[in-house]
Amino acid sequence: MRTSRTALVTYILIIIIGLLAALPNVLSPQQIAAMPDWLPKNQITLGLDLRGGSHLVLEVDAPALQADRLKSLAAETRTLMSTEAVRGKVQVEGDTVTVRITDPDGRARILARLREQVTQVQQVGLKGSVPDIVIQPGGDLITLSLSEAGTADRINQAIGQSVEIVRQRVDQVGVAEPTIQRVGTDRILVQLPGLQDPTRLRELLGSTAQMSFHMVAPETYGAPPPEGVSLLPDAKTGQPMPVYDRVALSGERLSDARSGFDQQTNQPIVTFRFDAVGTKQFADITKQNVGKPFAIVLDGKVLTAPVIQGPILGGSGQITGNFTIEDTVVLSALLRAGALPAPLTVIEERTVGPDLGADVINMGLYTGVIGFALVVGFMTLLYRGWGMIASVALFLNVALTIGILTFLGATLTLPGIAGIILGIGIAVDANVLINERIREESRKGVSALAALDRGFKIAYSTILDANITTLIATALLFMFGTGPVKGFAVTMVIGTAVSMFTAITVVRILMTTWVRYRKMKKINIEPLFRVVPDGSKISFMKARYFGIASSILLSLVSVGLFMKPGLNYGIDFTGGIQVEIATPQAANLGQLRSELGGLGLGEVSLQQLGGKNEVLIRVQRQEGGETAQTAAINTVRKTLAEIDPGISVERTEVVGPKVSGELARNGAIAVGLASLAMLLYIWWRFEWNFAVGAILTLALDTTKMIGFFVIMGLDFNLTAIAALLTFIGYSVNDKVVVYDRMRENIRLAKRYDLRTIIDTSINQVLTRCIFTSMTTLLAIVPMAIWGGKAVENFALPMVFGVLIATASSIFIAAPILLLLGNLAQRHQHTGTIQVESSPS
Repeated sequence: MRTSRTALVTYILIIIIGLLAALPNVLSPQQIAAMPDWLPKNQITLGLDLRGGSHLVLEVDAPALQADRLKSLAAETRTLMSTEAVRGKVQVEGDTVTVRITDPDGRARILARLREQVTQVQQVGLKGSVPDIVIQPGGDLITLSLSEAGTADRINQAIGQSVEIVRQRVDQVGVAEPTIQRVGTDRILVQLPGLQDPTRLRELLGSTAQMSFHMVAPETYGAPPPEGVSLLPDAKTGQPMPVYDRVALSGERLSDARSGFDQQTNQPIVTFRFDAVGTKQFADITKQNVGKPFAIVLDGKVLTAPVIQGPILGGSGQITGNFTIEDTVVLSALLRAGALPAPLTVIEERTVGPDLGADVINMGLYTGVIGFALVVGFMTLLYRGWGMIASVALFLNVALTIGILTFLGATLTLPGIAGIILGIGIAVDANVLINERIREESRKGVSALAALDRGFKIAYSTILDANITTLIATALLFMFGTGPVKGFAVTMVIGTAVSMFTAITVVRILMTTWVRYRKMKKINIEPLFRVVPDGSKISFMKARYFGIASSILLSLVSVGLFMKPGLNYGIDFTGGIQVEIATPQAANLGQLRSELGGLGLGEVSLQQLGGKNEVLIRVQRQEGGETAQTAAINTVRKTLAEIDPGISVERTEVVGPKVSGELARNGAIAVGLASLAMLLYIWWRFEWNFAVGAILTLALDTTKMIGFFVIMGLDFNLTAIAALLTFIGYSVNDKVVVYDRMRENIRLAKRYDLRTIIDTSINQVLTRCIFTSMTTLLAIVPMAIWGGKAVENFALPMVFGVLIATASSIFIAAPILLLLGNLAQRHQHTGTIQVESSPS
């Protein structure tokens, strides 16, 4: 079982490169700067929950974009009719533009001109191109509507243009190292490190800044405005003002905009300048309309409507109004960056203070180091020198995981730290499996090298099956998760893959080298203690009916708890506002409840956290969509400042109803698909009865986990979904190990009945199951004890889940498999395995 020189060199290179990539993360900036240039110097990127900052998700307002396109289509049609001297009526009705022309000749000419305006757009996939506008003539009417592909193409162009404009606007306010990227088909993710109150920036990003210049129409005096005229509100008074729809001069012609002060009144103003074409157009307009009011319109509101006193030939002007200095800074930044093609709505907002982020990092480091030390100590105490080899592999597992994350430029979040800590416990499973298999081979009297070879070969299949089930759960978590939850999935996927590498290659090489160096004839891997003695014959199946009945009873109770009082759904699923604050002195909950409860925001609940000056405020989801959530948090922030200026907002979360609905749906899909994928994998690798047994057990386990959330009153949010999926992966992982031994024994001992095989298999793997559970618990328990509110929704359920998964593998999954196996044999009336004949 010698390792080839090429493979050995490859393994060493992988480890060295991984360690070098991870090294900068434990060095100071000065030490990194002193390193040679050929060494990697990048550090892992910390998520906003670790370094503080704001996270915004913006969505393109598709209905507004469609309405704007229909409005412009109607204006273009009126221009065509004017050019062709055709009389008729054009109006927007719902999602169509109707053109009524009674003259047949004129209608034919306009129809031909309209068809010339149609653009072919590509459909999704390989379906070819279709017109962006659907033209349907009928009688005196011509109906224009936007095709589905045309709307999708317009949204795609709008989101691409919006990303660039958002980037320019963020640059205008000077936020360092922003992350701005497209998410999905119609959303933009904006992450802003260090920005604690994104109120002003939210307004900056949410404003379309569609500026245009229009002539003011004659006063209607309460009558409906004529065709081509709209009543727009005055930005100062809100009074309607009749304005011609036709754009006299587009805001796209602006070349610059600056905030300043009026030299006469010293009031804040915005000065602007047109480009060469805009200067000429502005000069022509002012020459031809002396004495007439000229409206400057921004996002559908009239900023100002001065009367043109004379021709303006210089191409510059100013916008006056009841502005503050901040207003003029934001407005000038908007105009310099350009107009958004459609409004962007803030549908999700999360902020974390820098102090809280630093505390989270410290918590992650402390709990991670403690968990690692406990696992290493346990393995060394249990297997002595062989345990130290496993500990070296465990260290490499953590270091290589961090190195790969750094190399990939991944972002490390709090759930990501939790994933690394959990991976420490799970990674030991492979080493326990290997040690136990080698020990079994040694007890058969085979030589040291032969025991190593056979032990690794036999354990390899089990390790592969067990880890693939974990990868299935985490891959689906990555597909359907969002934000920090994806960070957890990434670390788990990388950690699982690295643990397979270290267990199968590094541990094997180290153990083989040690055996050859010591010239061992026989390997003696005897743990310090054993849960059950070798050769034990505990009849677990005698208690099969009791185990299944107890499990079903607990699951039914959990279902009842789920129905009433039900889960404490977190803001991720209910939508609304969550604010974590710190008060200078002990928090006065009565005053806070009274002041916040009187804001008219509906149900407001307060919860005191770890200290007397830490309070969690929850505000119910507001009516009116995503914009209502944004307005509500501004009110909460303002009220908190009025109650006590010393109150600091440590963390805020705003989730709109659309996002919360999507998260709930994606979470349910992820859990369902994970269960189905594992069912199919186990069916493929084993047999149908193994797969059905695992899924039935998993359903019982999952309901108990739900009951645990209800009893403990934990928030059921995205972190809880991550815990649930991780638990599913761990539970199936544990059952695969037990099933693998059963399958092996069925092949080796066909003359024994199924019940005997199952009991024998459980006795053989019982020590491994308990040792693996203990190492996983040693890694997680420090996080559950000292992790605080930030990770309690993950750590506490996982502690419970590890205990449930281990117990169910023995007392539920195995009895169900026995019942299914006996049932199948009764139907077949034949088989190589004898049916159980003696009663329990």
